[in-house]
Amino acid sequence: MGVDARALDGLYARHVADLERRFATVLAEQGWDGAAIHSGSIVKRSVYDDQYWPLRPCPHFQHWLPLAEADAVLVVRPGRRLLLLRPRVQSFWEKPSAPESEAFFEAMDVADVADATGATQQLGAGRVAFVGEDPGAAARWGIPKENACPPRLLAALDELRSVKTPYEVACLAEGNRRARAGHEALRSAFAGGDASELDLHLLFLRATAQDDWETPYKNIVALGPNAATLHHVAYGRRAASREAESLLVDAGATCRGYGSDVTRTWTRGSGAAASTFAHLVQRVEAMQQQLCAAVRVGSPYEHLHDESHRLAGGILRDVGLARGSVDEIVARGVSRAFYPHGLGHSLGLQTHDVGCSARLARPDNPFLRNTTDVAEGQVFTIEPGIYFIEPLLSALRAAPDGALVDWSMVDALAPLGGVRIEDDIHVVGGDAVVRNLTREQLPVGGGVV
Repeated sequence: MGVDARALDGLYARHVADLERRFATVLAEQGWDGAAIHSGSIVKRSVYDDQYWPLRPCPHFQHWLPLAEADAVLVVRPGRRLLLLRPRVQSFWEKPSAPESEAFFEAMDVADVADATGATQQLGAGRVAFVGEDPGAAARWGIPKENACPPRLLAALDELRSVKTPYEVACLAEGNRRARAGHEALRSAFAGGDASELDLHLLFLRATAQDDWETPYKNIVALGPNAATLHHVAYGRRAASREAESLLVDAGATCRGYGSDVTRTWTRGSGAAASTFAHLVQRVEAMQQQLCAAVRVGSPYEHLHDESHRLAGGILRDVGLARGSVDEIVARGVSRAFYPHGLGHSLGLQTHDVGCSARLARPDNPFLRNTTDVAEGQVFTIEPGIYFIEPLLSALRAAPDGALVDWSMVDALAPLGGVRIEDDIHVVGGDAVVRNLTREQLPVGGGVV
């Protein structure tokens, strides 16, 4: 059953009221009388032709409303009603997509303007900050260059987005529900046929009723060794082998600008390599669920990442890929050769959302995108993995620490690429601690098809 649009609109009204209160505090603390939040500018695909990329609205703008129209401006002035300035579209070549909801019409005044030049007076007097991805647009609205995208203000607005309102969580939960249809369709297609990566990518779009540009990120659809490329989007056109094979799908769906981020790994086939890899998938699945259950309010997320390496070290040892103690496997960098990325990241209007990386991770965790202390209201991913990435393993093979690895087993499993399992987690606090937005909708994890 789909989202109740009316209930979501009710949550949206409260979301806007909450944003108005929080924005007023930030603007007052930093001495701003208001903010002009720009939706974004359309960008050419190439200087050599007249094709443009579909607009990805500025997240600061989307935080307020789900409208994908270029050069719109939301005027936020504490104590006054919100004002949305929408340009009159003159082009007959293209038309912006209709918003999924028009509830924002009830939350603000809306004015059509011919262009920015004739509408600068509607920004109001005083010190007004321009917020957006195109600082050059500030001049068109008569905003001084020094007021365009002030770093301190942007940092404060990023921090606001790290804790999600009930409306935002509902959108993210619906994004997970929509993604379920795609993951289930690809699991079935992989189990019963010889589809290529491109076939599977197109099937995901059809099952989730999304165009390619509407997805929260480019679908990662990787068969066999391609799963060792963490962001594999160069889809193969050849059908999958009917022998030992694996499929890693990292793909989501959007709701009102908020996107889910879900990964599942499936395997099929017979023989020693297929059996060992299936066991590896099952162990990573169990590890991922253990990490979800280990989330605690107030604990640094980096500690959870460190625990994921201890668990990965245990898997490498138990499966037979590495020998020695878990502490030795981790300390000597073996686990990082098989599992090089961070455990997860903040999630929201951006797949790698803002607000949860205010401090640097330790040097040995260069790709960790979430470094905050876990706080109630955050939404983030938990996505451990184990891969057979040739450049990383070649370096380890040539080093003294490579003596800890069973390279014959690595060679046997490398054609299967790797495994990742990913869920989206909402920190609710209390006895429950977390709500798994993904497992509510897609209870089946990775495994054998």
